[in-house]
Amino acid sequence: MSHKLVIVESPAKARTIGGYLGDGYVVESSIGHIRDLPNNAADTPAKIKDKPWGRLAVDVENEFTPYYVVPRDKKSHISKLKGLLKDADELFLATDEDREGEAIAWHLLDELKPKNIPVKRMVFHEITKQAILEAAENPRELAMDLVEAQETRRILDRLYGYEVSPVLWKKVMSGLSAGRVQSVATRLVVDRERERIKFKVASYWDLEGTFDAGASHDPRMFPAKLYSVDGVRVASGRNFGQDGQLTSSDVVHLDRPRAEALAVALADTDFAVRSVESKPYRRSPYAPFRTTTMQQEASRKLGMSASVTMSVAQRLYENGYITYMRTDSTTLSDGAVSAARSQVRELYGAEYLPDAPRTYASKVKNAQEAHEAIRPAGESFRTPAQTGLTGDQFRLYELIWMRTVASQMKDATGQSVSVRLGGAAAPVAGRSEDVVFSASGRVITFHGFLKAYVEGTDDGGAKDDQETRLPSLAEGDAVAAASVSANGHETKPPARFTEATLIKELEDREIGRPSTYASIIGTILNRGYVYKKGTALVPAWLAFSVIRLLEEHFPRQVSYEFTALMEDVLDEIAGGRKDRVSELQEFYYGSDRVQGLHTLVTELGDIDARELATFPVGDPELGINLRVGRYGPYLEGPDDEGNPAGKRANVPDDLPPDELTVEKATELFANPAGEEIELGVHPETGLRVIAKNGRFGPYVTEDLPEDAKKNAKPRTGSLFKSMSLDTITLEDAVKLLSLPRVVGVDPNDAEGVEITAQNGRYGPYLKKGTDSRSLTSEDQLFTVTLDEALAIYAQPKQRGRAAAAPPLKELGNDPVSGQPVVVKSGRFGEYVTDGEYNATLRKDDTVESITLERAAELLAERRERGPAKKAAKKAGAKKTAKKATKTAAKKTAAKKTAKKAAAKKSS
Repeated sequence: MSHKLVIVESPAKARTIGGYLGDGYVVESSIGHIRDLPNNAADTPAKIKDKPWGRLAVDVENEFTPYYVVPRDKKSHISKLKGLLKDADELFLATDEDREGEAIAWHLLDELKPKNIPVKRMVFHEITKQAILEAAENPRELAMDLVEAQETRRILDRLYGYEVSPVLWKKVMSGLSAGRVQSVATRLVVDRERERIKFKVASYWDLEGTFDAGASHDPRMFPAKLYSVDGVRVASGRNFGQDGQLTSSDVVHLDRPRAEALAVALADTDFAVRSVESKPYRRSPYAPFRTTTMQQEASRKLGMSASVTMSVAQRLYENGYITYMRTDSTTLSDGAVSAARSQVRELYGAEYLPDAPRTYASKVKNAQEAHEAIRPAGESFRTPAQTGLTGDQFRLYELIWMRTVASQMKDATGQSVSVRLGGAAAPVAGRSEDVVFSASGRVITFHGFLKAYVEGTDDGGAKDDQETRLPSLAEGDAVAAASVSANGHETKPPARFTEATLIKELEDREIGRPSTYASIIGTILNRGYVYKKGTALVPAWLAFSVIRLLEEHFPRQVSYEFTALMEDVLDEIAGGRKDRVSELQEFYYGSDRVQGLHTLVTELGDIDARELATFPVGDPELGINLRVGRYGPYLEGPDDEGNPAGKRANVPDDLPPDELTVEKATELFANPAGEEIELGVHPETGLRVIAKNGRFGPYVTEDLPEDAKKNAKPRTGSLFKSMSLDTITLEDAVKLLSLPRVVGVDPNDAEGVEITAQNGRYGPYLKKGTDSRSLTSEDQLFTVTLDEALAIYAQPKQRGRAAAAPPLKELGNDPVSGQPVVVKSGRFGEYVTDGEYNATLRKDDTVESITLERAAELLAERRERGPAKKAAKKAGAKKTAKKATKTAAKKTAAKKTAKKAAAKKSS
């Protein structure tokens, strides 16, 4: 029976669309890309293996023709699609409407080779019944310029990766990879860390006062900061450079003695209002989400990584809840504007609805306006409560819904007020100084769109809905200083990138496309170039070596400007204004203006691998160097006898580069991993007791004689959380080595089984035969009595999850989930929880010192990893794999003409 065959990318999308189209249509998925350049030698067609360019699978000698292969795991699926095509009277290619989706559609067309049936390109921006039916009724042709642009990007990335990566293998470390955009993203993170390493702290002081406006004012008390002394502005953090020196000569730099003396001199000063400046405050709504702004807000507000955000958004899109999530457009359709305005009227009232719909111009260069902004799907929006969604899908949908509705609301309005207070300090050494304090406030009289949505901030600054009320003051009013205190400050280095701020930086520099940012960040994390400390992105020392090599030998290819320029080139190809072959020719072989990649690789010259991997710590004359070795970073420095590389010490993997100071290096040299600290002689065995750092943390052990090591293992004991190698004593070590401790014998046990106290992988516990019970603290290992142990065993053994223990500490509400955060004690030690996610306290965290901010950071890091995965069941016997044949679809010089002809089959 004949049918219309519709091919989409994902099975989930196929199921949803199939339900909308109904009888007469068969909807099948391609399961992503159906063919690509070969990923390894095994997939490379035999006929090109011996070619000079065979490794690239791109014929660089013949118009950069790519050789595509169908992966072995897709061959059976291609056969299935061909089988469905035999009974079809029409073929609809319904992949996403972007460059990648257009390329997938062309690959399907070129691989399936439909004969004697019309081929149509079906596009839609949301998966609703109305949108799908309209798309089926209004197909278009394949956009071959988009296909060309995507193919050019793929070839550029292949040439860059396959030519540069081998250089890294030889000169830095085997197994490394370079990428046209990922390497530039890594450079951004490395450059920021370099700034932090160079940064020198500067200190400055100011005065903060609390002023009393009198009983007739509300509020009566208000804060103000010192603004000027004798008409000269007081220096603040922005007046200092990264070298710790003042960058402005027209400010007064207060140090501690002068600030404290000035505070004392102002104790009895009468202050008066010198000026009051009031300005109207107005804030317009934020534009609806595009890909990058959604990723940034999901990171700030929901603690989601870019990859998690896109994964959740993909599911929302495929199941018909939101429009297409890969877009750089901020426009909304007329139907969407109408739906948003309708909900504003229903949920907030007509007074929040502007007279005319709001429109937003895209700020993104070469924005693809074919798509809408990311918004709830449909001609009428479901509120989050109406969707039935849960978990991350609910939270992200709610964020998108709020942002969209808020975009069609009125401005927020109010008043901003700035007040200057002046007075004369008491004379010091016969001289009196005139001081001015400044106070600012904001009152929002109409919240407008802020009723629905407030954007997050990356730097912890004031949010748009934040108010600070000041008393109603007039020039000349007298005010009293309730208190004036001197406060010291230190300048801070540039903040490390988070996923949100790195995405913003990439977009601001016009590097890459919004749809690629999640995969770029995922790649540099997975490759080990960058790791996370909380939400901050920290470069590994390995990344410093890689970026140094690229900057010195491939400066154009790793420059920010060139990488951004390549995006313009791809946009020009997509618009049919530039030719792919000529652009690839210049990139690979160069021109009169620039050297090409091929020339750089073949004429690389000598590279000193040791120099690439060497970074001085502090003053180079000290001779302390960090080296990036095969097994990780380590320190090398002069020993007491003057040998330049006489000392070595491993560097902890989680030590950020900017924290590797000379002082820290000295500490690591003093106690390197693997080296022993002799504590003394065990009073009972007479054996030497030593402490050392091991793979699983610090521990103590006995040093057995050489002849005894063959037949016996030395006793060992891990240090308690409260102990450190710097403070461990022989007495502590002897106690640790005494474990396990016999607590006693159960008098009710006929066999006289001993009860022992032991320290294990999951913490302290009691053991009686095969029956184990947890202890609540490590100290109990030495203090628990037989009666206490029997009382513990008298309780029924907890099966499954233990009853919830009372919290050890309450911290407040989590900024992401809004739920109360508490500290609890668990099987693996103390942890913080908001009821949904648990995060174990780190080595330097304690119940006493943990703050809400630190707990929120730990929970955000845990939340990024997603829900805990259950162990998968072992698979049954593997099915015998069918022998894959090596085939390739070779494109000829007339490829473009053939593609256009295929695309233009009429219905």
